[in-house]
Amino acid sequence: MPKNDQVLKTVIGFCNQHGGRLVIGVADDGMIIGLSEEVVIDILEYLENAIYIATSPPIIPHVYSQWVNDKLLLIIDVSEGMNKPYFRHAEGMDKGTYIRIGRSTVHATSDMIEELKWQSRGISFEQLPIYQATPDELENAHILKFLSSRRQNQNAVLSEEILMSYRLLVVEHTRQYPSVAGILLFGKRVQYWMQEAMIICSHFKGISGREAIAAIDCNGTLFSQLEQAFHFIISRLNHSFKIEGIKREEKLEVPEIAIREIILNAIIHRNYHIRAPIKIAIFDNRIEIFSPGNFPTPLPNLHLGLTNVRNMTISKIFREAGLVEKLGTGFPTVFNAYEEWGLPEPVINDGDGFVKCILPRPGYGADASASDQEMKILQLFTQANELSVSDVMDNLHLPRSTASRKLSELVTQGKLMMSGRGKATRYSRK
Repeated sequence: MPKNDQVLKTVIGFCNQHGGRLVIGVADDGMIIGLSEEVVIDILEYLENAIYIATSPPIIPHVYSQWVNDKLLLIIDVSEGMNKPYFRHAEGMDKGTYIRIGRSTVHATSDMIEELKWQSRGISFEQLPIYQATPDELENAHILKFLSSRRQNQNAVLSEEILMSYRLLVVEHTRQYPSVAGILLFGKRVQYWMQEAMIICSHFKGISGREAIAAIDCNGTLFSQLEQAFHFIISRLNHSFKIEGIKREEKLEVPEIAIREIILNAIIHRNYHIRAPIKIAIFDNRIEIFSPGNFPTPLPNLHLGLTNVRNMTISKIFREAGLVEKLGTGFPTVFNAYEEWGLPEPVINDGDGFVKCILPRPGYGADASASDQEMKILQLFTQANELSVSDVMDNLHLPRSTASRKLSELVTQGKLMMSGRGKATRYSRK
């Protein structure tokens, strides 16, 4: 059985998101160990009631046992809750709310707790009104231009009903207010109302330093920010030229479509309730994009194009404006473009309160002789000077035994150095 109330915290984390299943009796490396019948019977007698009493609102999990290859497992099934946030009663909402991030159960921040409250009410932050603003803050000419450019309707007329249907305008007690999405997409003074809703782009010297060569703050509407950030990155990367007959063909060092899609993803899916900008950093061997907020769901298989949209209004308008082809195609497009160009695969990390995307530039990564897993481990050292076994497990979703073995092999090969013992063991590049 897990220690330190880990079962209770994990159950709360599942209930606050999309449900889940906790299987007890399996080692970290995936080997089925099983539990004794006496332990299982004892747990079955008290666990459901203990979880019910310890949580608020009360959580009622489905706890049962199952035989697998002559080994007895205990399974706890938890459905997604409808009255979020769920928290540990003894700790209160502020300290006792937990969520799942990757393979870990962590405390929810105040921003995350607010988002859970909105989810239980079926709304999102982007659709909330900005009470201090008036409808005059929306640039009607830009809205009309968008409405007229839509693929399905080119003869649009601007009206209150249309603005409300897109959730750009909110009416409460007969008064009209622009929504967060309305200001972000069509506001006259976006940063006046949402100061941190911007993109900071920086080009740094080398692969790890903080000496900036060039920088720009991308302000204005989300459409303007997309254009500014895209052109800044393109202007800072290397171009090659090839003469075909009488024409000169220009080629960027990385796929332009991957840059475009990764910026679009950051703009559309970031958490605008978090008061922080999107940050883009260009290094000699990679491009890093930090987007505030985690994925709305536990890290999905991004190659398959699975998606869960946080900002429905922003996503819908970008799609109808022709900037997004289909929902969920962004990451597959990025991965496919990099594969076609023969470049190392982009790295996506769901961190603590942010999503970090790394687009490799030529020369990024490890030796060609290294295995795929070893290459991915070495790539992690572009993000940190030191790593533990747990860091490798969490970032690459590897069992502890595999992560430890690969790190030891890299030490033997002379590519890494090891320091410390036990839980304090750390690895660094030579």
